[in-house]
Amino acid sequence: MGLSGKVTVMDSGAGAETVLGGGIAAFCEGCEVRDLTLCAPLDDGELAKLCSILHSTHVDAGRIILEEEEPADYVFNVTGGCIRLFKLLPDGRRAITGFLFPGDFLGLTSRETYAYSAEALTPAMLCRFPRRKLEGLFEEMPKLERRLLGMASNELAAAQDQMVVLGRKAAGEKVASFLLLLSNRQVARHVDANPVIVPMSRADIADYLGLTTETVSRTFTQLKTKGWISLQAQGRVLIRDEEALRDLAEGV
Repeated sequence: MGLSGKVTVMDSGAGAETVLGGGIAAFCEGCEVRDLTLCAPLDDGELAKLCSILHSTHVDAGRIILEEEEPADYVFNVTGGCIRLFKLLPDGRRAITGFLFPGDFLGLTSRETYAYSAEALTPAMLCRFPRRKLEGLFEEMPKLERRLLGMASNELAAAQDQMVVLGRKAAGEKVASFLLLLSNRQVARHVDANPVIVPMSRADIADYLGLTTETVSRTFTQLKTKGWISLQAQGRVLIRDEEALRDLAEGV
């Protein structure tokens, strides 16, 4: 649908979906993470073309956004909330491979199917693009393709960092690294670094770090007892001694 006409809201089965039709001003220019998203390098004319294939989607917490091995027909830019990425192992166990926040891209793959599943950990907002239509814009807007390549490179670097955390660090080092990672991600989204917002459960953190839930809970208690962090309401963690936490994360 083009930019003329009315905005349409429909039941998408995973929350409310808005088809852009009232211009880009209210929607895109008000995006707080536009500088982090796919559309960051585009001028207004180019942004209008991108918006012509864009659907803004609200997803309720706990709803599946995409499933491993289903056709990779769509890609998404996260503009609000937190997304959990996971794979199910043959024995039924769940391995969380990452968490996405506003500005992150979802659904990148070189295959015809998705390589992982994605679930809304909190209520989330996403910009959804038909994959083929988006690829069709690359020749017309090379900067769009370069931007997507840069986002893919960042995703690869994050995966490599995660391999180091899982393979080389002890439990305390893993949890400290995780808290500092969340803090750094907040700064990238123009949010204060401290306190750290932790929307995921201890079980989620355990599945991501390759630990047991009991070990994660015990490590948080140890860090609190040392006076390095304090646990606040609504899943917030206040870092009281950043230097000590960084030393622990680095194995000093």
